[in-house]
Amino acid sequence: MTLPTRAAPRFSVAAILIALGVAALNYSLWSHFNRPIAPAQFDAKVHGLAYSAFQRHQSPLEGRYPSEAEIAADLQLLSQYTDRIRTYTSTENAAIPRLARKVGLKVTAGAWLSRDKQRNDRELNALIAAAKGNRHIDRAIIGNETLLRRDLTPNELIGYLKAAKRKLKIPVSTAEPWHIWLKHPELAKHVDFITVHLLPYWEGVPVEAAVDHVLLRLQELRQKFPKKRIVIGEVGWPSHGDRVKQAVASTAHQARFLREFLARTRDLKLDYYLMEAFDQPWKITEEGRAGGYWGVFRADRTPKFPLAGPVVEDRHWPQKALAASFLAFPFVLWFAVAFRHFRLPGRIFFAGLIQAAAALVVWLVTMPFEFYLRPIDWAMLAVLVPALIAMIAILLANGFEFTEVLWRGRWQREFGPREIAPGKEQPFVSIHLACSREPPEMVILTLNSLAHLDYQNFEVLVIDNNTPDEALWKPVEAWCEKAGPRFRFFHLPQWPGFKAGALNFALQQTDPRAEVVGVVDADYAVSRHWLSSLMGHFDEPQVAVVQAPQAHRDFEANFFQRMCNWEFEGFFRIGMHHRNERNAIIQHGTMTLIRRSALEEAGGWAEWCICEDAELGLRLMHAGYETRYVDRVLGRGLTPVDFKAFKSQRFRWAFGAMQILKGHWGWLTGKSPLTAGQRYHFLTGWFSWFADALHFVFALASLVWTIGILAAPKHFTLPLDLFLIPVLGFFVAKAFFGPVLYAARVDCTWRDIVGASLASMALSHAIARGVFQGLVQKKGVFVRTAKSFHNRGRFAALLSVVREELLMLAALGLGLGLVLWALGDKREAVLWAAILGAQAVPYASALVTAVISARSREAARKMPQMALESAATMVRLEPPAAPGLRTTPAAREQARA
Repeated sequence: MTLPTRAAPRFSVAAILIALGVAALNYSLWSHFNRPIAPAQFDAKVHGLAYSAFQRHQSPLEGRYPSEAEIAADLQLLSQYTDRIRTYTSTENAAIPRLARKVGLKVTAGAWLSRDKQRNDRELNALIAAAKGNRHIDRAIIGNETLLRRDLTPNELIGYLKAAKRKLKIPVSTAEPWHIWLKHPELAKHVDFITVHLLPYWEGVPVEAAVDHVLLRLQELRQKFPKKRIVIGEVGWPSHGDRVKQAVASTAHQARFLREFLARTRDLKLDYYLMEAFDQPWKITEEGRAGGYWGVFRADRTPKFPLAGPVVEDRHWPQKALAASFLAFPFVLWFAVAFRHFRLPGRIFFAGLIQAAAALVVWLVTMPFEFYLRPIDWAMLAVLVPALIAMIAILLANGFEFTEVLWRGRWQREFGPREIAPGKEQPFVSIHLACSREPPEMVILTLNSLAHLDYQNFEVLVIDNNTPDEALWKPVEAWCEKAGPRFRFFHLPQWPGFKAGALNFALQQTDPRAEVVGVVDADYAVSRHWLSSLMGHFDEPQVAVVQAPQAHRDFEANFFQRMCNWEFEGFFRIGMHHRNERNAIIQHGTMTLIRRSALEEAGGWAEWCICEDAELGLRLMHAGYETRYVDRVLGRGLTPVDFKAFKSQRFRWAFGAMQILKGHWGWLTGKSPLTAGQRYHFLTGWFSWFADALHFVFALASLVWTIGILAAPKHFTLPLDLFLIPVLGFFVAKAFFGPVLYAARVDCTWRDIVGASLASMALSHAIARGVFQGLVQKKGVFVRTAKSFHNRGRFAALLSVVREELLMLAALGLGLGLVLWALGDKREAVLWAAILGAQAVPYASALVTAVISARSREAARKMPQMALESAATMVRLEPPAAPGLRTTPAAREQARA
């Protein structure tokens, strides 16, 4: 009795150690990615700073200007770091020269030139007036990158320079990048000094070589213009922005560049202005994302980094790391205790996944506040952040399944065949087979297999509903009449409720002796041991459902149907075991056995839901019954005949799932007898389908945003790469989990795994449509899944089957190409193109699968439509030593017909 007492604390200690270890690892990783750097030191005043006075939410584009008090505070702060400032305009914030004089700052005053000649005259006149009234304005710069922007011609600019020199007694220049001075050397004749902008970031120079690049360009200009004094009007590096070739905008790189530049030029007596004093968020609209982040100070006037000592990229990383650790710790600890039967690598893996999710949430929530976002950016984030959080939830659900399947140790609820106890009478079973417009030879094969069950007490009720063509149901009726009283046939010409309605009718006709109801689809060849190997489970009164897996036959030679088969297999080899652990299986409407009293107590089959089987299973769980999954193939049916049928089937399942979700939302989220595990599986079990719906929404939003990026770049910027990387990570993780689980649990080749993955991705759009329509519409239409071929041209239906997918594929492909063509030199553009490419994969998969389906269908036309007497088919239903199923002469004759 002492052993359990000792074991419990040991488990608790192990769980605590896992939780603490994961938290420590999280903190270590934050620390690793924010390792301080120690650039060159600089402890003196800088020569000069370019100064724009606009505060965080001010903009000349919107007519919001700083007050004199705000300007005065700025200049007081700057006087501690420099003795010089450079301005760009003389009509806006005209108080700057007067306020600069009060704190002892010299001013190089600028006049902004544009295509507006009247404004140019006002600028020039304002600068002349300011220079006359303020002796500390000791230089003038007429125009800033005017030729670079092509606002004026060289001759027009020279005209303004001449006008300024006539009226000013101070040196006059104009500011342009180095290559403009080399391209238009005639400018040098009309200036007193050359003002050059040296911004290696815009040229894609890596930060390691940036200072050398600046000095090299400066030397080129000196050689070209040996008699002219050269002033560096702008030199700097942005702390955020798009990647330009090898140039990365970051706080660490900005600090490295500026501090190295200051240290290396300390003794060179350069005349320079750092670009710039304060971040100017309003410039993002005009210059792109980097335009707002050139400041040595943030827009809130706090320094980004010191000029001496270590520099870190994210100054708040310790707080974020601790927040992520505290957020994840209780969940990690609970998981480590609750699932201590998992092997240690599994507990560590999923604990790490929880911690990664918590860190990502903290990162996503706090990161926007590190940037200057406009309303349109916040609108984008309002969509993107919830989408990313939804992706995290989906990834955690998939990761839990991944962990449990690979590292469970043992299944807690694993059931095998269980025969009836010796000496106990066989319970009577009523087998219900609902069919509508099915090929009679297929139904007769199913009935023939049922006729040879090694079980005595059963009946078979065949309910043919809503089949107008007598040629389809009359042969089945005739077969049942010949088979004897055990088989009863009912034809319902017009009957409501789809399959559920037919099954409810069958329930009314069921033999009173029946204790168990079995349901089988019309295309199934059933093992003779189906009932005898499972009925023992009903000896336990709490068991309401015993479910055998759905399996298929005659698919090996048809590549498309082979893809379908292995796509289905994943759910029954992986997902059903995962759900069975918490008594939360999905009941499916074939190869299922149901306790009759429980079925009647629950109210029969739901005719309002087109997934009546899964809905019934949930109701039985709500009533407190147990459901069991026995992973033994006891019957095999046919796969969907083509991609259209495959899509139609999955659309119906997704639509029905949404009906269940809406109809039983209160049970799943409110107070109900359902266990936490059952709620979890019925909510997260559809996460992957919600992911498909989210994928479609995200794809549409991405297309809209791409159009905005290309057509209106001033209003739509490329999303931050820090947001795009988690999205790509989600796609990679999803692509990783599936094949690994298949390799571990499904007995198929890698070729089949690839085919199953392709088929699964191809269904994404159909599932998305099912989810959306199921959420909006109340009623759906039960469309039977075609299992036999129809006379259609080889590719006649191909475009119609994937018309919507083709449109999405074309739109995403065009967007991807245009983004790379127009913006391919930016890392964010490449990442955005990768996102568009990843979003196009399901639509491309649909096209490929449709082509495979069409080709496979054509190949199948050359062979018999259905191999009813195939010895291989029959042997596959049983182990090799088991006897095969037999067909009647009538069935053989109908098959030949």
